Amino acid sequence: HITPEKFYVEACDDGADDVLAIDRVSTEVTLTVKKDVPPSAVTRPIYGILGTIRLVAGTYLIVITKKKKVGEIFGHAIWKATDFDILSYKKTMLHLTDIQLQDNKVFLSMLSHVLSVDGFYFSTTYDLTHTLQRLANTSPEFQEMSLLER
Repeated sequence: HITPEKFYVEACDDGADDVLAIDRVSTEVTLTVKKDVPPSAVTRPIYGILGTIRLVAGTYLIVITKKKKVGEIFGHAIWKATDFDILSYKKTMLHLTDIQLQDNKVFLSMLSHVLSVDGFYFSTTYDLTHTLQRLANTSPEFQEMSLLER
């Protein structure tokens, strides 16, 4: 969900009420609930957040807008991110000079090119950041940690 003040990222899991709120001015990230999302917010589906990047014009949020299932590991779906959107935290570019606008346009084009190259894979239930060998040699405490905590 997008408002002039914040991005709201809502989990699609059954029973999930938590919403990630990202302030577009302070860049502060907080956890809130669905009822706090304004009804006026523009809503669109995404499949994940790739990250943020700071360019000349300010900070941008990179989100996954399309995905393709490419396989499974031990019953866990592995997805390939196939399309992305680059969302500006700023509402306007009026604070930039013509040279800065041109530089920012070049950087956005370069970023779009990098994102168009194959190779962005993810899983919402399996740890793709560690090798199978390493995962086999970790402690039970590590195995019980959420993917975020790892």
